[in-house]
Amino acid sequence: MITVLETGPLNTVQDLGRFGLRNMGVGSSGMMDMLALQVANILMDNEDGAAGIEIQTYPCVLRFDVDTRFVVTGADVGLSLDGVMVLPWVVAQVQAGQVLRIERPTVSARACLAVAEGINVPVVLGSRATQLRGGFGGLAGRVLQTGDMLPIAPSDGPAGFGAVPPLRVLAAPGETRPKSVTVRAIPATDHDHFTASSREHFWGRPWRITPQADRIGYRLRGEPLRLIEPKELRSYGIVPGIVQVPPAGEPIVQMADANTAGGYPRMACVIEADLWRLAQAPIGTDIYFQLCSHAQGVAADVEMRRYLNTLRSMVGYYRASAARQSGQRKHSA
Repeated sequence: MITVLETGPLNTVQDLGRFGLRNMGVGSSGMMDMLALQVANILMDNEDGAAGIEIQTYPCVLRFDVDTRFVVTGADVGLSLDGVMVLPWVVAQVQAGQVLRIERPTVSARACLAVAEGINVPVVLGSRATQLRGGFGGLAGRVLQTGDMLPIAPSDGPAGFGAVPPLRVLAAPGETRPKSVTVRAIPATDHDHFTASSREHFWGRPWRITPQADRIGYRLRGEPLRLIEPKELRSYGIVPGIVQVPPAGEPIVQMADANTAGGYPRMACVIEADLWRLAQAPIGTDIYFQLCSHAQGVAADVEMRRYLNTLRSMVGYYRASAARQSGQRKHSA
């Protein structure tokens, strides 16, 4: 078990999400920074969809009640195990009774904690992801609370190796600016229904993430966008990344807990390969949207997959080498 000793609001159990149910009004949910969870599961030699803990309020203090291994990816948080500093993005061995403290990051927003074989909460509708709006999945469909106990498996595999964070490997889209994030987006169905000046503003100027930002969506602040003429839309299906524009003119980017349907005009859609960048953007960050073609979006996804596949190969090589060395020591003994 993992026992939660201290936690802020909104920390939850998440996996890669539940899919194929949007037609019944069930959103995907899942880890906001999907890339962080995929990296963590590769390092832990878990199944791709193994569940971890998404941490977005700090500090978070956890006690491990079995000998196992863990890794923390995503935000560059401060970590200490029984008061001794450990590194994010590096697999660590932990003994039963040891306490992990996760502190607020200086940059980025959300951390992902993975353990060997994942957090073993019940599967609901094909996923262990917490769906807060529906009150199901994860641990009783709610945020973690002090005293909660999460089932995990014991493990004594190799530790001490890690991954280079994707922020240092994957090419940053567009110009790098302080306290800002650039994400690539493809013009959406209603893009050309906005005035020329609004389209120019959307692509050329920053949008600030407001405090009205959560797992459902990020409300952005900037000069309001205007339609050429009023437009009534039928409700349509929504996926994470869609940028909607309500009547007030300030965009909303749908995120992991996105609505399944809506009717606001659609200006753009952030490509899937950049959603993790948005997930790591704290409130107050300036967002720049970079115009992107479908082909460029596919190329960005290929780059991300190449990073993950390279990591799989490196981790596989390390594990095989560690197993050979262990076998030689046993033989010589």
